[in-house]
Amino acid sequence: MNHKQACVYLVGAGPGDPDLLTVKAQRLLRQADVVVYDRLISPAILELIPPGTSRIYVGKAAGRHSMPQEVINELLLNLARKGHQVVRLKGGDPFVFGRGSEEARYLAHHGIHFEVVPGITSAAACSAYAGIPLSHRGLARSVRFVTGHCRADQPLELDWQGMADPQTTLVIYMGLANLAQIRQGLLDAGMAPDTPAAFVENGTTPRQRRILTTLAGLLRDQENHDVQAPALIIIGKVVDFAHELNWFVPADAAEERVHDAQQVG
Repeated sequence: MNHKQACVYLVGAGPGDPDLLTVKAQRLLRQADVVVYDRLISPAILELIPPGTSRIYVGKAAGRHSMPQEVINELLLNLARKGHQVVRLKGGDPFVFGRGSEEARYLAHHGIHFEVVPGITSAAACSAYAGIPLSHRGLARSVRFVTGHCRADQPLELDWQGMADPQTTLVIYMGLANLAQIRQGLLDAGMAPDTPAAFVENGTTPRQRRILTTLAGLLRDQENHDVQAPALIIIGKVVDFAHELNWFVPADAAEERVHDAQQVG
């Protein structure tokens, strides 16, 4: 097989729950010769890869890159040139803060065929599993996805005034490292300190935690609850629905409830 017949599939794996994979993503995982995957791919999704399929880990954590993006690009190119069907498995959606467009451009520049398979982005999935609608008639007329992480640790340059719109729901990816700056920027832009806010840690997985707070309380509650990445930050009036729409019980929490009931009994 020559490299023109090979293909690199940029596949979104969603935020962690394997049931949220698309049908196409599951089919491609079964058919792939090689799966190149990120740090945030859950073990439950990795278990769907057939035995014998080559796996290559290229995960990156903030400040601790195990493989630079340029090297990942070159790896995908070389695998395709060898005639492999490659699944580049990325957390969430490849084109939402996933650097999928950088990889796609590199492959296109070198004449390699690729396809993009959308995944459920964390904003949609984690908010749903936390009981928080991103929009609601009369409360939130727009949603803004923001990355709280900067290239080369540069200061955040965000449209604070636009983000502080009380009719907008903010969903901040990778925001823990710059949480103090995000909080202060929104307060300085006039967002009310008591605006509802939430952290959703390990969203859609058995280890999901949901911490409800306010804009003013973000730093305090991150410290008090030791919130760790991966965690999504949601800010806006819609967070107030979290109690009423709380449908998802993580497995760990369910086990704790069963244990407590047995102790009482």
